Amino acid sequence: MAAHRDPPGIIAPHVPADDYRRAEAAGAPVVIVVHTDGRTGRPARDYLFPLAVAGAGVIGIFGLVAAFLALLDFAVQTAVTIGGAAGPIGVGGITLRLFRKNT
Repeated sequence: MAAHRDPPGIIAPHVPADDYRRAEAAGAPVVIVVHTDGRTGRPARDYLFPLAVAGAGVIGIFGLVAAFLALLDFAVQTAVTIGGAAGPIGVGGITLRLFRKNT
């Protein structure tokens, strides 16, 4: 058996049955006062979570781009070092000089 749950949000407090029947028999109106805080619109905390997720995503993309550029820089420096050390490459009498040595 499930426990009784009230619907979400601000609801009127429970009016005891005997008080309601007494007021109904006497013809008196039943007045229920619900206090509100007077705010209009959504509170700022409703916007905080989506902004935090978007900010984390942007920072993650910036980190991914920075890592890619660092890896690309390392690959280019490695290719230059290997190319400079290897000298000319020749196949079948055709020689290709990849890098010119500064002498």
